[in-house]
Amino acid sequence: MTRGRTQSLPVISLLVLLLSIAHAQPRRLIPADILRVATVSDAQISPTGEWIVYSTSSVEGEQTTSTLWLVRVGERLSGGPPTSRQPEQRRNWETLRYLGRPLLPPGWNASNPRWSPDGKNIAFLATREGQRGIWITGPSRAVPRFITAIRETNFFITYAGEPFAWSPDSRMIAYVSASEEEIDKDDDPRVIDRIQYKSRTSLSDRLRTHVWITDVDAPQPRQLTSGLFYDHALSFSPRGDEIAFLSNHEADPDANNNSDIFSVNLQSQIRQITATVGCEYEPAWSPDGKWIAYTATKRDVTTIDSVAEDMHVWMTSASGYTRRELTASQDRRARNPRWRSDSRAIYFSANDHGQTLVFESELQTEKIRQLFGAIDEVKSRQNASEFKGALDSTAPTALDQHIQVTSFSVSETLDTSEALPTRPRVLLHDPIIAAVISDATHPTELWLVRGNGMARVSNHNDNFRRGASLIEPEEFRFKSFDGSEIQAWIMKPAGWREDRKYPLILSIHGGPHGMYGYALNSSFQVFAARGYAVLYLNPRGSSGYGQRFADGTINEWGGGDYRDLMAGVDEALRRYSWIDQYRLGVTGGSYGGFMTNWIITQTPRFKAAVSVASVSNLVSFYSTSLYQDLMHAEFGGFPWDNYDALWQWSPLRYARQAQTPTMFIHGEQDNDVHITQAEEMYMALRRRGVDSVFVRYPREGHGFHEPKHRVDALERTLDWFDKYLK
Repeated sequence: MTRGRTQSLPVISLLVLLLSIAHAQPRRLIPADILRVATVSDAQISPTGEWIVYSTSSVEGEQTTSTLWLVRVGERLSGGPPTSRQPEQRRNWETLRYLGRPLLPPGWNASNPRWSPDGKNIAFLATREGQRGIWITGPSRAVPRFITAIRETNFFITYAGEPFAWSPDSRMIAYVSASEEEIDKDDDPRVIDRIQYKSRTSLSDRLRTHVWITDVDAPQPRQLTSGLFYDHALSFSPRGDEIAFLSNHEADPDANNNSDIFSVNLQSQIRQITATVGCEYEPAWSPDGKWIAYTATKRDVTTIDSVAEDMHVWMTSASGYTRRELTASQDRRARNPRWRSDSRAIYFSANDHGQTLVFESELQTEKIRQLFGAIDEVKSRQNASEFKGALDSTAPTALDQHIQVTSFSVSETLDTSEALPTRPRVLLHDPIIAAVISDATHPTELWLVRGNGMARVSNHNDNFRRGASLIEPEEFRFKSFDGSEIQAWIMKPAGWREDRKYPLILSIHGGPHGMYGYALNSSFQVFAARGYAVLYLNPRGSSGYGQRFADGTINEWGGGDYRDLMAGVDEALRRYSWIDQYRLGVTGGSYGGFMTNWIITQTPRFKAAVSVASVSNLVSFYSTSLYQDLMHAEFGGFPWDNYDALWQWSPLRYARQAQTPTMFIHGEQDNDVHITQAEEMYMALRRRGVDSVFVRYPREGHGFHEPKHRVDALERTLDWFDKYLK
């Protein structure tokens, strides 16, 4: 008995070893794996640079929860930055390990963490026991303390901005909260008497948002603004006497999207700082109190949806008398202005050729420099492999590769340069940046950046990456029909072999002024794991290539953008002989759904299509969408003035030409693109005998939120493509 047991031990050990090896081997993704990716966001570094607090969003059961994490990063990166382009795995750097922890006790669902200026407290938004409001805690595991209740509106506010702001002495918090517009108004029947009466998934409520303020130690909420407006996006003056905010005070704000910067003092006196025909966003007061930085557009007709005009960084004097545009020469879409501590430079993020990077603009010289990450260049295969795995490292590294920065904040240390005979000592600003970074094979994680040195300080997606076999996209560029350069990427199918032919799926982004780039797309990875090549590109109309390119879809959705997409397919077929030209599929969501509908009415080359949250009729879209001003901004007029143009560029007009089997996927509560748009196109195809199916998801809006729906939509998409392409 004993002998037999002893002999079986090596066998059991071998089985355990084999099972461990098998478990450790990366496997191909399946649709359910998209729920395993955690989203890191909203990186906020403390004023001293010692701590970073940030948000993570993950799926737990049938819910998506948002939690706050805290990590102590110390004062500087140890070990120094790398000085060579040697591959990371060959370096012998001491590994930096930052141990983050949840900021709040178990069971909290929170967001929007913000440090007090003295660095002692963190304010955040949370709903606890049915009460939505602002809470505060600290890095020393303090029990969260409730400060004030907040009431939120479901009314759609473009770029709602900061929902609250600390006073410079850390004693008060200004915040946005809503109050009832009309009390005791009967909703049976509901009487509509305004243009923007829809929210994203229902009818707009009757709440209006205003600026409030409260003490922190002895909370006594006090309303500072009022009226039939939506005041939002707060920034506290460094003097502590005023709060800048955005509001639209046009005679009919629903009909004219025009947000300006205002300021209210603690006595509720309001003054208007900007009065432009364009829209101002994201006000941020300078540390010296003299200026306000912001982003803005200049055109007199714009939209609350995907606007063609690129926002640039601006600054205005606190009085509003002097304004300067700072990033016009960069000619890129900018966001998130942040001041340098000396008020002489502004940090901001901008899209550039598939990347979103962080830049600094010097006010005196107007010189713009990128702080980290690669600028527009197509790396050779050698360089690409040289840097492969850099985002895996927790050791100090000089990151020089294509990335996406989705969030950043800055703290600074001051140093003094060495005095020279010809130059006195000068004060140097050494920014310490907390940034959320990703690329095509790495989900978002938190990074610490100082100078050329970078270190990863979170590992929320390490288990996902270790268990997943991810495909690295290959970038290529080509000349379209008119000589315009188009940027594209292709992902090979898992298990790719040169001697085989593979089906290809063309995926089209939304917008039309969105941008594909260097962020992980888990759905694309699932497509590739299922045996499909995936082609995606940024046709004209996309952001990240300058204003002229972004304007490429004005007055013609389905014109040059469609020709760019077809040229991209032709180029992929020319470059990659392993793609089967007779097994092509196409898909896209929102504007990508519009373009999917357009494509199947213009060419029979695609053998299957999946159209998600799609537009089919620009005439009816105008009046059924939440974005009632989009057609006006994109096509220069309303249907009664511009009917022929809107109908000319509507896929429904050409439905008699469609031959491609098409699946339509739509949320039943989608007011961005009303479900009637899918109904019109589906009915046209079915009436004509084209194989088609319509999948409606209850409780969903423009983007799906319920985990089971996200997985189901992806599974159905794959099954549809499998049916016709395999």
